[in-house]
Amino acid sequence: MAPITIADFQRVDIRLGTIVAAEPFPEARRPAYRLRIDLGPELGIKQSSARVTELYAIEALIGRQVAAVVNLPPLRVGSFVSEVLVLGFPSATGAVSLVTVEPPAPNGGRLY
Repeated sequence: MAPITIADFQRVDIRLGTIVAAEPFPEARRPAYRLRIDLGPELGIKQSSARVTELYAIEALIGRQVAAVVNLPPLRVGSFVSEVLVLGFPSATGAVSLVTVEPPAPNGGRLY
């Protein structure tokens, strides 16, 4: 990939949020969950579709802090509109492992 400038990087708004709700998304072509993520007082609660079913049960997602790109245009996934892009890395098996923080930090914090 071609190098980017720091200005390019700063245009990507990555925030920390807490998953407050998760449910199956049976209409998705590939197994996924519908998530509601609290991104703090400035952004509020946003929804996202995430293909994380291989590594995470719904119960394990509630209360988990995740990183999400919040300044992409909404993406329609079937009848669902994904408002943010939850970030993850491929595990050794190719399943998505969510990007999170340790220790917890305030919702809405911006990555820099």
